[in-house]
This record gives sequence, structure tokens and C-alpha cells, in this order.
Amino acid sequence: QLQLVESGGGLVQPGGSLRLSCTASGFTLDSYAIGWFRQAPGKERERVSCISSSTGSTYYADSVKGRFTIARDNAKNTVYLQMNSLKPEDTAVYYCAAVRLLFSRLCVSIESGSWGQGTQVTVSS
Repeated sequence: QLQLVESGGGLVQPGGSLRLSCTASGFTLDSYAIGWFRQAPGKERERVSCISSSTGSTYYADSVKGRFTIARDNAKNTVYLQMNSLKPEDTAVYYCAAVRLLFSRLCVSIESGSWGQGTQVTVSS
């Protein structure tokens, strides 16, 4: 059974850092494109960052460019989202998703795949 589990969320002060992990079970992540998405209360889901499987092509939302970094560790079957210089507006539940085959744009394709349950990130003083 294909399963994704997010971890690493928590409460952090503005300017701080967190590293989120998305670990797969039941399949190997190296052949999957992976994305991180977030949803804040009362807001629509937002694409944060995505990474392809073979070429390693990446996408970042303008709101996180220069602050967040997506990376994969195939040996650990895990994809990470390093989040630096966190802002209160980064507060949301963060989800990872995975898809094996891309049919269109990177993050759009990933949204049609399998999802984890999410991890809460709260940025507050």
C-alpha cells in the first residue's frame, strides 16, 4: 500500500527554520515526482515546491523562493523541505504528494497523485 508520512512540523518564531520530511512506504520514491503543498485556515491550497523524479527539476512558489529548498534522499526514501527565514504567513498545514507519471506541469501532475496526512507549521512569536 502506497503511503506518505509527513513530519517535522511545529511551532517556530519568525526568522526561524524547520525541515519537513516526507517519507514513503510501500513504494520507492526515486521514480516519483514529489511536491509540497500547504493550506492555511480559510485559504485555498497552495503549491509550495515540487521536484521531478529523473531530472531533478524543481518548482518554487514566488512566496518561498530563496527561503525554501526541496531535496530528495532516495537512500532514505524521503523528500525534505528545508524552510528558512520563516514568516507568520508560512503558517499552514503542509502536505506532501507523489505521482509516478507526469502528464502536464510538474506540480499540477503531482496533485493528482497520493497524499500524506499533513503536518502543522506555526510561525509565531
